[in-house]
Amino acid sequence: MIFDHLTVPEPGDDRPDRYEGLTRIRLEDPDAVLRAARARRRHPGASYGRQNFIIAADHPARGALAIRGEERAMADRRVLLDRLRIALAHPKVDGVLASPDILDDLLLLGALEGKLVFGSMNRAGLPGLVNEIDDRFTGHTAEALAEVGADGGKMLTRIAFDSEHTTSILESTAEAVDSLHSHGLIAMVEPFLSTAEGEKVSNILTAEAVAQSVAIAQALGASSARTWMKLPVVDGMEEVMASTTLPTVLLGGDPNGKTDEVLETWRSALALPGVQGLTVGRTLLYPDDGDVAAAVENAASLLRDRPQEI
Repeated sequence: MIFDHLTVPEPGDDRPDRYEGLTRIRLEDPDAVLRAARARRRHPGASYGRQNFIIAADHPARGALAIRGEERAMADRRVLLDRLRIALAHPKVDGVLASPDILDDLLLLGALEGKLVFGSMNRAGLPGLVNEIDDRFTGHTAEALAEVGADGGKMLTRIAFDSEHTTSILESTAEAVDSLHSHGLIAMVEPFLSTAEGEKVSNILTAEAVAQSVAIAQALGASSARTWMKLPVVDGMEEVMASTTLPTVLLGGDPNGKTDEVLETWRSALALPGVQGLTVGRTLLYPDDGDVAAAVENAASLLRDRPQEI
């Protein structure tokens, strides 16, 4: 969707003012975001046997900008938008998971035609915050997602038995699941067993811990009819996937290793029953060689897209 005063940058355009039109529209015509959302073509929806590929872009909303030791790698919004547009242009990329600010930019740029759209709901658990586990819902609401024609909302649910804030995040997650369900939207829940002691929150990435987090998270809310799991790839994924019947997408994790090595860890997990696809961000948007298009193509090649009998 093209608006007056908005020229969508061509690939390779690195002018500092290439996205200045977004600022002008936000200033003069803020209702353009909703018009763009309502006018866009929707994705036909998920189907069994065809794995979905969703690009995640909600880390900046937590102030988590570092990639492989580069502290401000994701700080330049222009570069992030460039990389997102490259990824979303791939025909096997089904959609995006984004915070409201990024989602609005992509809607104005017309980058979400025919795509799945998931909004990021709780972003207040900032890394290093004294009460990081108290991860309050400061992003999308179910009502806002329904208004823009989104497909669902995602919430991070870290379960720390050593933190008094865990009960409130479980309650908030359950309320969000209920609210999304009432609007006919998917609730994508990303659970972890975590520890809050020490300088930062740490996630426990064993099959046993992930399976226990699934057992807790999949029971949140009055109905699981529209709940999906978003899970890390760990050793022993067979045990993890045996713990749920819910549709499950795999997350990318921290992109500290070489991109091709990370991609290889996803291959066997994508072949397991119940795995509906990938929801990955930094690993593909900021690959170690800088080639976003190649990283996305390599990830897409891992997906299964042949119909299967139930």
